[in-house]
Amino acid sequence: MYPVLVEIGPIAIRFYGLMYAIAILVGIKLISHEVKRKGLSLTDDNVMNLMLWVVLGGLLGARIYYVVFNWSYYSANPWEIPAIWHGGQAIHGGMIGGIIIGFWFCRKEKVPFTAMADASAPAIILGQVFGRFGNFMNGDAHGLPTTMPWGIVFPKTSIAGREFPGIPLHPTMLYELAINVLIFLLLWKIRKGTYKDGFLFSLYLILYSVGRFFVSFFRADDLMLAGLRMPHLISAVIVLVVGVLIVKKRLWIQESVPTKKSPRQRRRG
Repeated sequence: MYPVLVEIGPIAIRFYGLMYAIAILVGIKLISHEVKRKGLSLTDDNVMNLMLWVVLGGLLGARIYYVVFNWSYYSANPWEIPAIWHGGQAIHGGMIGGIIIGFWFCRKEKVPFTAMADASAPAIILGQVFGRFGNFMNGDAHGLPTTMPWGIVFPKTSIAGREFPGIPLHPTMLYELAINVLIFLLLWKIRKGTYKDGFLFSLYLILYSVGRFFVSFFRADDLMLAGLRMPHLISAVIVLVVGVLIVKKRLWIQESVPTKKSPRQRRRG
């Protein structure tokens, strides 16, 4: 609810930008750890480059997605298109942009995309945790009015406060933050299982989509299409498509890890 952390003259450090920076640094650390554990042929520099490219792709995808579905406003106010600090990032657009860039990077570095996606899944959802805290401090991605005791009145200078001045709102960014923390803890706990490549990332997509579907019932700023909430439509499609992929490929099946036989066992064989 305080978008600016530090302001020195014309220079302002915003919580939104700080959360992105923290998410990138933590993501590089976690992904580097998982890349080494999984034996993927990427150096720490490769992982850093991957993170920077994916974040850039995610930011562009999130903004393009949001602008396209709000074109009536942005066509009349084109100078607002690059003003991401005013809000206006769509998570599903960010996921699409990040996946496209990640796939391109893995092809370039000759690394299996599904294995790299699994290595990145915990870091991705943890990055979204930091992002939602940035939304909270920025006063965007806000909820509808509520009479619940945990409703929050946002400052009148924030996006939420301008839309609903003096009215308690669902802190939907905190709802999603809590859901994302739980998803991260689950993915981190099971990441060492010998599942088929792609299972962990697929599980991330499904769990996040289910959580986002739930939170959207309380959001005030969801993109709409033909009277329907876009996050509901996209989340349902992701759950259906990825669910079919998991079942068809049997991704949850743990692959057997060959064990070395002792000299005595080899002689008996």
